[in-house]
Formats: sequence, structure tokens, C-alpha cells
Amino acid sequence: MFPIQKNMSEKPLILVTNDDGIHARGLRELVEVMQFFGDIVVISSETAMSGKSSAITVDQPLRTVPFEKIHGVPTFKCSGTPVDSVKLSFNGLLDRKPDYVVSGINHGTNSSISVIYSGTMGAAIEGSLHGVPSMGFSLDDHHFDADFSKAKIIVAKVFQSVLENGLPPFTCLNVNIPKGKPKGIKVCRQAHGKWVEEFEKRTDPQGRDYHWMSGYFKNFELDSTETDIYWMENDYASVVPVTVDMTCYKTFEQIKNWVF
Repeated sequence: MFPIQKNMSEKPLILVTNDDGIHARGLRELVEVMQFFGDIVVISSETAMSGKSSAITVDQPLRTVPFEKIHGVPTFKCSGTPVDSVKLSFNGLLDRKPDYVVSGINHGTNSSISVIYSGTMGAAIEGSLHGVPSMGFSLDDHHFDADFSKAKIIVAKVFQSVLENGLPPFTCLNVNIPKGKPKGIKVCRQAHGKWVEEFEKRTDPQGRDYHWMSGYFKNFELDSTETDIYWMENDYASVVPVTVDMTCYKTFEQIKNWVF
């Protein structure tokens, strides 16, 4: 068990994690914002874990060791996935359970269907499963030296609102922030769309074939003005409430009287 600093107050304990790895700039920017709201502990994967969704490590030991402090707060490096980091924090790694889980700031958006692939959102969803308010933040900029200055204002506003109003149990927020200066923040729904994968066949120097995935996003609701994609394209930060209940209630009503 890793003790939290003895001089920490009784302010909320905020777990900060991400899926871009412990060296990512977005993680450091998020820690800087969160320091205004409570006591911070950082637990992050030692390498980038983009696309890991809610993956967990079951085939090898998990190792978590102290790492150099980020902005002076306790920081730990985990050999596993973002969800592993969250699970460990609630199951014996720390001597105090987090009151909030905040994931990001991701380099690149996690809007629409990307929510189901994102390690950033996997961590936030895992936090919500533990019954604490959780949020995932993403910026529409993949560059290592992306400008997070405006995104941090959005992070602070959203977190302050959660502090003041709370979130329903087992719910988290998927927050996506456009590049540049956002015009504002819009609560909206997830756009209906999908990634159209394209696999390019290549050959390595040893003459072995392999495939490299690329592709593009296809929006099925080009005319909708209610979605995260729409508001992002119009320079607003989008806030989508996310729940883990994946039941399709419309279909449930249609098939509940079937005889099997």
C-alpha cells in the first residue's frame, strides 16, 4: 500500500490518469488544473495505451512503483492499462480511496463511437463503476506540444460544475475540446457513426507480410445539430454523459415477449 502524503488535507482526493502514458504533456496539464480542487495522486501507465478501452491485465503481474512527482504531487507508474491503474487505486494500492477520477487530457478526440475504444474513457468509466464522479477529457490535437491553455479552462469549468452538482451513480462525462479557443460548452449526445477501417498490407525487412490500420470516421448524422461531432465542428466543447448500461431498451421492448 502506498501512503498518501501525510500533509495532505481532508480535501477531496482526485485520481488523475490517462492513456497516453506517464510522460504525456496532457497528463501534466491536467494535474496542474486539478491541484486547485483537491489533493491529487497520479497513477499512469508507463507507456502509451491508446485504444485499450477497458482492457485489463490478466496474463502477467502488475507492477506499480513511485515515479518522479508531477507538479509536486505523488505519482506512480503502472505496468498495466489505464483501467488497471484505476482498479488498483480502489483495491489496496492507496491507503485512501479516490473521491473523483479524472482522465486525460488526451491528445486527440474521443467523440462519437471512439468512446468505446478509448483508454482515456475506459479509465473514466471504470471510475464510475466504483461509484465516484468521473470524467474523461480530450483535446482535438494529436501533437506532443499541443496548446492546452484553453482546454484547461474547459476542464476547470466542467469539474467545478461536477463539484457543485454531482453526477448520478455509475455515470461519467466524456468531454471533448476543439483545438484553438472554444466558443463555449454544450451538453449533447454521442453522434451515430463509425470508423471505416482500412488495412494497408506491407512487408517488413525480413520479407514477412503485415497489416497497418488506417481509415476514416463516417458520420451517419450529417444534418444533426444535437451531437458531440456537430458541436466540436462548430468550435464548442462537448459534454456527453456516459453510462455503462449497454441495454438497448427499444429492442428489449420489441423482443421481450418472444418465445425461445
